[in-house]
Amino acid sequence: MLDTIILFVSCCRSSGLSIATSEVLDCMDQLRRIDMLDEKQFKAVLQTNFVKSYRIIPQFEKLYDLFFHQLKKELSETDPDNHFPGRNEIQDFLKNDSPDEADAAVVDFLFDDPNPYLKQMQLIQTISDKQQQAVKSNMGALNLRLSIMLTINQVRSRMANFQGSNHSHQDLAPTLKQLNKRLDMAGQMLRQDTRFDDQHVKVVRSKDSYRKNLGTMPFSSLSPAEILEMRDVVNRLVRKLKDVVGRRYAAMRKGTIDIKKTLRHADKYQGVPMRLIFRNRPPRKGKIVTLCDVSGSVFSAARFMLNLIYSLQEYFTQVKSFVFVSGLTDVTDIFSRQDINTAIETVMNHPDIHYQEYTDYGETLRQFHKHHMDCLTLKTTFILVGDARSNYLNPQAHILEEIRNHCCRMIWLNPEPERFWNTGDSEMRTYSHHCHEVRPCINLNQLMSFIEHLVL
Repeated sequence: MLDTIILFVSCCRSSGLSIATSEVLDCMDQLRRIDMLDEKQFKAVLQTNFVKSYRIIPQFEKLYDLFFHQLKKELSETDPDNHFPGRNEIQDFLKNDSPDEADAAVVDFLFDDPNPYLKQMQLIQTISDKQQQAVKSNMGALNLRLSIMLTINQVRSRMANFQGSNHSHQDLAPTLKQLNKRLDMAGQMLRQDTRFDDQHVKVVRSKDSYRKNLGTMPFSSLSPAEILEMRDVVNRLVRKLKDVVGRRYAAMRKGTIDIKKTLRHADKYQGVPMRLIFRNRPPRKGKIVTLCDVSGSVFSAARFMLNLIYSLQEYFTQVKSFVFVSGLTDVTDIFSRQDINTAIETVMNHPDIHYQEYTDYGETLRQFHKHHMDCLTLKTTFILVGDARSNYLNPQAHILEEIRNHCCRMIWLNPEPERFWNTGDSEMRTYSHHCHEVRPCINLNQLMSFIEHLVL
C-alpha cells in the first residue's frame, strides 16, 4: 500500500498539487487506523491530507478516479488475470520507437504509469517563462496540446502497424482493445480543463438604482455634457459616502456593550448592572491594491474607474494604485498628492503609459509579480479593473493564481457587458477561475454599488 500511495502522490504532484512529505506520513498513519477496504473512509483520508482548498477538489477527484478506478477497471474488465497476450512485445516496440518526451509519456500512460503524461498536462497549463520570452503569444500551450494530440494518433497508428506485421499465433485483439481505450482516455484528458472549481466564483450583478437615467447609461454612450454631469454626481455620492462612513466610525469609537464583562461586574451588586462596560475596539481598515486597464478598448470607462480608485483612498489604511496597457505604471503618489481631477488628467497624459500599444495582461501580471509582490499581505484586497482582452497574448493566469494566494480577496471589475465576456480575445473565463468575485461595472449604478459594498 505504501508504494501505491507514493505513486499516487507523485501523480498529484505532477498535476500541480502541493503535497508535503509530512502530509504523506500523516496520511499513512491515519490509514492504519481505518478500514481501507471501505472506500469512503480511504478516500476521505486522502482528500483530508492532500486537498488544501475547495478549488482543487475537482482536480483531486479526477486524479483519484483515474488512478484508483479507470486504470484498474480496464484491467479487471478486459483480463481479470492481467494476462495480455503480446503486451510486453508491444511495449518494447513502442518504447524503442519513441522519438521524443511526449511520445514516451503517452507510451508510459498506456502501460500503467500516468505520471509522465500528467506532467505534460501540467506543462500545458503553465508554460514556463523561458519559453515565452521571445514570443509572448499564448500559442505555446495550444501548440503543445496539438502536438500531444498528434502523438496519440501516431501511437495508435504504430500499434496498428505492429498488429499487421505480427506473424505470431497470439491473439492481440484484447490487448489492443485495452490500449486503444487508454488512448481514448488520454485524448479525453487532453480536451478537458477542470483544474479549478469556478462554481464558487461570485458573479455580482448589481440592481441598485442611484439615478434612473444617468445611472443606467453605459460609460461608452455618454456625451461630453453627460460626462461632466456624471463627474459631479460621482463626487457628490463619494462625499455622501464619506459622511456615512465618518458617522459609522464615530459611533464605533464609542464602543459596543461588552455583555460578559457587564454581567460579571454586576455580580457585586446582586446582578444589577450598575455600570455598563464597553468594548474599545477601533475599527480596522484594510489595504487595497488596484490594477486598472486604461487601454483603448476601455478608454471610455477608464476615467470613471480611476475616479473609483481615487475615492478608495479615503477609507483604507493603504492604497497602492497601478495603471497599465502593455506594462505597469505606479500612480500611487499622483493620487495621494493631487486632487481628483488633476490626478486623473495627469494619469491620462502620463509619458510612461503607451496608449498606442496592444494591451498585454500577461506582461502586466509578470511585472507586478517581479516588482510589487511585497505590497500584498493577507489583509490586502486586490482589485483588477479591465475587460481581460489581451490580444491573444499569453495571459499568464498562473501568476494571478499566485497573487491570489498572497492576498485576502481578489475582485475583478469588468467595464464590458457580460454578454461579451469570453468572446474573441477575452480571457475572462481563464482569469475568473482565480478570483473570489467578478462584477460587471459598465454604469454609475454598478460603480457606486461596488464602492458601497467594499467600503461599508
